[in-house]
Parts: sequence; C-alpha cells; structure tokens
Amino acid sequence: MYEVEVKVPAHLATVADRLADLGAERTRTVVQEDTYYDAPHRDFAETDEALRVRRETREGTTTARMTYKGPLVDDESKTRTEVETGVDDGDDADVLFRNLGFDPVATVEKDRRFYSYDGYTVTLDAVEGVGEYVEVETEVESEDAVEAAREGAYGVLRDLGLDPADQRRTSYLGMLLDDS
Repeated sequence: MYEVEVKVPAHLATVADRLADLGAERTRTVVQEDTYYDAPHRDFAETDEALRVRRETREGTTTARMTYKGPLVDDESKTRTEVETGVDDGDDADVLFRNLGFDPVATVEKDRRFYSYDGYTVTLDAVEGVGEYVEVETEVESEDAVEAAREGAYGVLRDLGLDPADQRRTSYLGMLLDDS
C-alpha cells in the first residue's frame, strides 16, 4: 500500500470556505498526538523512515495506532509505503517500544479537520509549533498508480486555490525538529 500525499502551507479558514463552496463533505474532527521513535539498530532520520504511536481523540474517546512509514518513493510528493495497525493502549505501546530500545524523538500535536473531496481526503491541520497546512492524500495499491494519484492531488490543490509548487515534502516531525 502506498500513501500518496501532498502538503502545502495555507490559511485554514480560507480553505474551509473553499471546501464548503465546492460541496466537500466534512467527515470528522480529531486531535492527534504522535510520538515518534528512533531505532536502536539504525537511524530513521538517515534512512528516511518513521515509527510512531498515534493517540487520536474524537468526541471524548481516545484510540491508538502504531505506524511504520518507509522512505519516500519519488521526488515529487510525500509518497511512501505505510503499514498501520491498531493497539489497545498507546501508553502500553510506548512502554513496549522503550523497553526494546526505541527512544522517543519528539511528539507532534495536531488539530485536524478531515474532508472528502473528488476521491481524496483533504485535511486541514493546525500543528503546534509548526503552523497551518493542508494535506491532500489517497492510497494506491501499486507504485504504478502513484503518478496519476499525485497529479489528481495537485488538481485538488488547484481547486482549493492552492499552488502545488508550494508543497512541503518535509514531515511535521522534521519541521518541528528543524525549528527546535
């Protein structure tokens, strides 16, 4: 599975108005707290990988997921292999990783509003310590489908009045660490 994602800085209120004008469906609002880890056997910053535990709160209920993200697969987007699974308790997952030698690197906190538009998920992100961004993403089964999905995501950005050339391929974690 490949996650095809493009992300640009944006004024979220303006984009939310444009999404409403386009008839996009608002699907959910959440608060996410992502704790990222580094491995004892390799440096994820060097290999362009990520391992995280995400705690997501929606309507007073918190769930947790564990995610591995592989290196970027192209030079034009944030497309990468992604494997994700649920965990019963984010705190227990944190203890497990720490006991295995995976050290926490940083925690990224986001307020996120999700929309569905033209077959894509559009997310309006307010990221603590980083700023406001819009992500447009979809998943595809094969690397052969990445280019068409990326071009479709660029089209969604243009529909929103945003310029794909403003794309940031750096993760929120990378942005947060660069600012510290």
